[in-house]
Amino acid sequence: MAKNRYVGSYPVIGIRPIIDGRRGPMKLRESLEGQVMAMAEAAKKLFEDNLYYSNGNHVKVVIADSTIGRVPESAACAEKFRREGVSITLSVTPCWCYGSETMDMDPMTIKGVWGFNGTERPGAVYLASVLATHAQKGLPAFGIYGHEVQDADQVTEIPEDVKEKLLRFGRAAVAAATMRGKSYLQIGSMCMGIGGSIIDQQFMEEYLGLRVESVDEVEILRRMEEGIYDHEAYEKALAWTFEHCKEGRDDNPESVEFLGKERRIRFTEEEKCKQWEFTIKMYCIIKDLIQGNPNLPEEFKEEMVGHNAIAAGFQGQRQWTDHWPNCDYPEAVLNSSFDFTGKKEPMVFATENDVLNGLGMLFMELLTNRAQIFADVRTFWSPEATKRATGYEFEGKAKENGGIIHLLNSGAACLDACGECTDENGNKVMKRWWEVTDEDIKKMTDATVWCEAGFDNFRGGGFSSHFVTRAEMP
Repeated sequence: MAKNRYVGSYPVIGIRPIIDGRRGPMKLRESLEGQVMAMAEAAKKLFEDNLYYSNGNHVKVVIADSTIGRVPESAACAEKFRREGVSITLSVTPCWCYGSETMDMDPMTIKGVWGFNGTERPGAVYLASVLATHAQKGLPAFGIYGHEVQDADQVTEIPEDVKEKLLRFGRAAVAAATMRGKSYLQIGSMCMGIGGSIIDQQFMEEYLGLRVESVDEVEILRRMEEGIYDHEAYEKALAWTFEHCKEGRDDNPESVEFLGKERRIRFTEEEKCKQWEFTIKMYCIIKDLIQGNPNLPEEFKEEMVGHNAIAAGFQGQRQWTDHWPNCDYPEAVLNSSFDFTGKKEPMVFATENDVLNGLGMLFMELLTNRAQIFADVRTFWSPEATKRATGYEFEGKAKENGGIIHLLNSGAACLDACGECTDENGNKVMKRWWEVTDEDIKKMTDATVWCEAGFDNFRGGGFSSHFVTRAEMP
């Protein structure tokens, strides 16, 4: 899979096998050792088989060196987890245990507790008790419990409802832990009075653990004029774009009358070619700002480091787009699962620096490892309104759900949303990015054309993606 493009390691999950600490002639603790450790191993295997980091690698999972029945074993587990870089813990048990003595007390770890619903020991009692203790101490924890009672020897046979709860916890925890210490990079600032582009730094830092980095849009122009970009990558990107990105229609009129004079509107072919060159440089430079690039000219070592951004946004309108080509191409391709280098991890990039939408996209990209669509919710079309306006009657999912929502933007949506990729059963899907093939990339680029930007919105020109999603995708 791809290397980790962030500074810092990916989060590790630590499994904490919790046990009844009582010993003595009846050997209570000893009788539970095998069952508890088997439960921990089952959780470890489930996570390793089904959870992934954003670069496509399977998550790393470690188990405490021993079961945890009393405080010294809790401390030994915590010490091991610090060495291993654990930031997510799952405590598992089939029995009653001493809650406050065995719980994870680290305020920075993301915590889950799985209580086995068995026939012999009260796993539910420990689960309820320790969750209450977590709440009492202000340490949030996710509780996991099965609907059906199982036999004591079935701890490795995880029921489907428990699997789903464990994996939901695991996916969400890995996503939340991955965000910590990374940056949201805003290029520009608030856009067109859109509230979603007002960044609340306190929320970003305290709730999500994200830094907020801010760069003026003029930095892109500076890097262009001073040659602060990867020239070899730019030439490759430009050649790839001219080969694979077909131009679409240009709906702009040749000219209009304005203030008593004829004003030319439509750009010439030579001007459009210059716009392409400008746009591809924008793409390369924005990518460098997000993640850094060691291949910049040697004298620009400071610029090589980037901003360690896990998500970013570009203001664009209106000060930029009234004069320079828009950012639709960089926005669409950054959000897609491929570019001129081949398949890649999508880089969440918010149009109009709409950070709130950008964060929603980031959450879903980390949870699903799939490209995310940036679009406006333009219209709800009921079956009645659609039939009245077009004469068409909905079928399939549109009919079942009582209508459709029209999603549209100027052309900044990820190309994966064209729905040309299929899974092993022939269903139209948006694939996890590391599953995308060269054939998929060709299908997506063939399905997309790049239309000259409408002069009414983008006086500086640029190119906006256009495709028809010929598939039903949830």
